[in-house]
Amino acid sequence: MYLITVCGNLLIILAVSSDSLLHTPMYFFLCNLSFVDICFTSTTIPKMLWNIQTQSKVITYEGCITQIYFLIHFGVLDIFLLTVMAYDWFVAICHPLHYTVIMNHRLCGLMILGSWLSAVSLFYCTVLGVYLSSAATHSSHSSATASVMYTVVTPMLNPFLYSLRNKDIKKALKSFFVKETTILSQH
Repeated sequence: MYLITVCGNLLIILAVSSDSLLHTPMYFFLCNLSFVDICFTSTTIPKMLWNIQTQSKVITYEGCITQIYFLIHFGVLDIFLLTVMAYDWFVAICHPLHYTVIMNHRLCGLMILGSWLSAVSLFYCTVLGVYLSSAATHSSHSSATASVMYTVVTPMLNPFLYSLRNKDIKKALKSFFVKETTILSQH
């Protein structure tokens, strides 16, 4: 599941980066969402896989705090990016004639920047305290199940839900792989 998540999200980033027709706000936000999903799953899954392999559940206090920080940071960032994407879709649907004026490069950059540090400030202000205080009240089995669903399954499905079903992304990927195959066959 981890490899599917990373590969699927990397394909989105590759498609958007390689096709100039996809250099629009919607795909810019999708590319950022893919990057954040890779970071989000990479925060916990490699350690979890290592623990399964070594039959060890040990983590240092510093490692735990660092992991919590990045998990919450990228989780909140995911939510903010989905909010930014919702705003982009709102503008595209409700103001189609003004879309390019409203959703200019500067605003898109500011929205992404605003989504990042906001995630940092929310982490330091509220989330850490809530997470640490409520951790003791949940059963370990239900917490583990919820954690796997949120940290593994959702980021794995995001490329399929948001991008890989999109005909423009499919066209860009097909074009990229045809071009790469041609280049490799010439060598």
